[in-house]
Formats: sequence, structure tokens, C-alpha cells
Amino acid sequence: MSEDLKFDHLLRLTTPLGLFEHALGTTPRIEHGFCVDDVARALVVTSREPAPSAEVGRLSGTYLAFLLAAQHDDGLMHNRRDSDGAWSDTATTDDHWGRALWALGTAAAHLADPVLTAWSRRGAATAMRARSSWPRAMAYAAVGAGQLLHVNPDDRAAIQLLADARRVLGRARSETSWPWPELRLTYANAVLPEAMIVIGEHLDDAVLLGDGLDLLDWLVDEQTVGGQLSLVPSGGRSRADSGPGYAQQPIEAAVLAEACRTAYDATGDDRWTTVIAQSVAWFEGANDGAVVMRDASTGGGYDGLEAHGASQNQGAESTLAWLSTLQVARIPRVAAAR
Repeated sequence: MSEDLKFDHLLRLTTPLGLFEHALGTTPRIEHGFCVDDVARALVVTSREPAPSAEVGRLSGTYLAFLLAAQHDDGLMHNRRDSDGAWSDTATTDDHWGRALWALGTAAAHLADPVLTAWSRRGAATAMRARSSWPRAMAYAAVGAGQLLHVNPDDRAAIQLLADARRVLGRARSETSWPWPELRLTYANAVLPEAMIVIGEHLDDAVLLGDGLDLLDWLVDEQTVGGQLSLVPSGGRSRADSGPGYAQQPIEAAVLAEACRTAYDATGDDRWTTVIAQSVAWFEGANDGAVVMRDASTGGGYDGLEAHGASQNQGAESTLAWLSTLQVARIPRVAAAR
């Protein structure tokens, strides 16, 4: 896919201070403030643009500054910031910390500006002083550490983080009907096998790499009905549940596409590019509601697929889910460096 990404709506949601989390329709909900979770996702997208405009370059600088401001020297991070710039929570290593490290590693690997690249590496090094007990936080952190290792294969802090993440992530169960390491599929599920693939590659753990590929393959099958995606709903899914379930969140299509990109880079198997195409198609209407989930003219994404149709709100998470899925779909048809 060669079409340019549209950043109009992302620009509408962004101020010099940060990225508003929510929108009412297309209007930013200023009273809801900003969060590291979404700013991290945004930095991933803007950093990976191969030929960013001056506007997109400025966005990368804004998002990077936001993440660095959220950090403590011990690596812990705030998540929530109000519209005046005050942090309103306690710094932790919850999921936002892992997403921030993913973003900082991606920025360090992809940004062309040497100053921003140096700041990204410094921020990633600070984040890697901390650890999380939450599997998804460590999974995102592992993906970010993998990005750093593409730039510097001898980065000892990144290698140690991968080794620690390997101990936190659950392994596939031997039960073939439900191999998932948790009793329920919940949110951002695909990042778990993606992290296994990244760790397996960089630590030469062929067993973990194979587990990650097998688990991702099972997750794809679990969310595919009639050749199109039927995503795990916001309330999760257990083996006893039948679909389709609502509300389906666009971020699930995006996380699945990201994981399949990683699997494709590791294997060169076109099976994974097929799933990426299905993820794009989900936004285009090949979903359980047969409704379009994006505004192609602005790059905005709709917040959720409900039983009655699409939410018309275009918040940051859903907008970035659409942009990142399109971005992932532009990889070449040969194994490529991430």
C-alpha cells in the first residue's frame, strides 16, 4: 500500500503540550487531558514515517518531549496529564511504561533527526532502569528493546530487559483447544506473542520464537470468521463465549497487524501479510457490523464497533490504530528490517 497517511485529525488532537485522549465527534475533549499511552502510540507512528513532512516532524518532537517529561530518574512514569500540564497520577510501571519504552525504542531506531534520536535513546535507557510485573507492560517494553537492538546489537540494558521479560511472559499452554497463557483473551492480546517472537530472535531462543509464532497463529484463527476479522470485544473472551462480541476496539486490529508485521519480518511468510490486509479491511468495513471504521479524508478513526454500528467519536487511540495499521500494511513483500 503506497498511499500517504493523512495526519489531519491527529494534528487537530495535538497541542504543543500533548495529544488529547478523547474526542466528541471530531472535537477534542480538552477536559479529559492527555495520557502517555496515546502519546507513545503517536510517537511510534510519526517516527516510522519514511519521509515525514515538517508538520509530522514537529509532532515527533512534541510527543517525545511529553514522554521524557513523564519520566522519573528510576524509570517509573506518570500516565495522566491535565490540559494545563500537571501530572495527576503516581508514577508506575503499568502498561503505559511499556508502551513508552516501545515508542522510545522505535524513535531511536527510526528518527532521522540526530538530536531527537539521542533524546530517544536517553529516554529508553532511563525507562529500562525499571521493570514491571504486568505481562503486557513487559511485552511492550520488550518490543521497544528489540528496536534498540536493531540499532545496537550490543546494548546490554536492552538484552537484560529481554531476559527479564522472558521470565514474566506466560508460555503457551499444552492444551491445544486453548493454548493462550491466560484464562481469557482481554486487551492488546497480540503483543504477548509478538514479544515472544522478538525475545526469541534476539536471545537465540528458538523454542520461544516458535511458541510466539504458534500462539499468534492460534490468536488469528480465534479472531477470524468467514475470512474476515471478528475481534475480541472490550469485555474480553473466554473459551465458553461465542461471537460476535461488542464493543470491538480498533486498537485490537492495530495490535494484531503490528504482531503480524513482526512475524513476517522474522519468517518472510506471506501468511502474516494476509492478516495485515484483513486488519486494514476491518477498518474498511470487512467486520461484523459491515461498517466503515475510519475517515479516509482526515485519518481519523472511529472509537468502537458496537452492535448498532460505529461510534462516531474519533479519539486518539482509534485514530492511531487506523494510521498504524495502514503504515504496517506498507511493508514490502520481502522480509524487511524493522
